[in-house]
This record gives sequence, C-alpha cells and structure tokens, in this order.
Amino acid sequence: MQKITPMLWFDNQAEEAARFYTSIFKNSKIKSVTRYGDAGAQASGRPKGSVMTVSFEIEGQEFVGLNGGPVFKFSEAISFVVNCKTQDEVDEMWAKLTASGGEPGPCGWLKDKYGLSWQVVPTVLSELLESKDAKKAERVMAAMLKMSKLDIEALEQAAEKA
Repeated sequence: MQKITPMLWFDNQAEEAARFYTSIFKNSKIKSVTRYGDAGAQASGRPKGSVMTVSFEIEGQEFVGLNGGPVFKFSEAISFVVNCKTQDEVDEMWAKLTASGGEPGPCGWLKDKYGLSWQVVPTVLSELLESKDAKKAERVMAAMLKMSKLDIEALEQAAEKA
C-alpha cells in the first residue's frame, strides 16, 4: 500500500469511473470494491449494498473512488498530469479523456465526463520551457497559451523561431 493515495469523491459513479480510467491507461486494474453495510448506509443515506469505495491502480498509482453523494464536486484546483512522449499519445489520451461528455480546456487541460481535471502534456514541453534561452522559452509559452490540445510540432517550431 502506498503512503499517500488520492481519494476521489463521486456522487454515485465511482465504480463506473474506475472502469473508465482503467480502460484508458495501460497497466491499470480495479483492486477492490467495498459496499455500504447497515451502519454505513444509515450514516451516509446511501443504499445498503451499493458501492461505497473502489480501489484502483493506474500505471502504478493507487486511487480510491468514493460514492459519497452530490455534496462535493471536482474543480480545477486538483488535476492529474498525463505525461506523453509522442503526439500520437497526446492525441490518444486527449480523445479518450474527452470522450462521452468531456470538455477540452486551454493549454492542455481538460475535464473528463465526471468533471475531473487532467493535463495532457508532452514531455518535451518542460524541456522547452526550461530552456536557458529565455526568449525561446517565452515563445513556447506564448504558443502554448493559444492551444487547447497541445501540439508538439507547433511548440518546437515556436522554440526555433528567431
């Protein structure tokens, strides 16, 4: 068990969301499902026998989804970064995470169909932004700020403009 595990609060879609996420990312699995018993159902107002938590793993990172009701919603204050090596991987992750009701956002950000925020980022971006050439990094930043889904070729072209 890892020391710190993100807990994601859903209304009643924790199992559905865990299955969605584990279908998108390789090396992912559902680890366990717990259900509300008498005491938990009474305290939470959730139906006895319904899914309480789903433990799942994505690329070695453990998560727990909780069906806690409609009290809390996700916001951009918390997001998950997906580091992608190629444009094909950026395109694939973007398409899968925005599928079925997800929303594209600016600068590589998006919300999936559950309202969870993700950043789909090519690994080359940090290299370009950390350049010792401040003008190069500034051009890359300016180009990125105009994008929704990030485009590696356009970012590299911005870096090379004189």
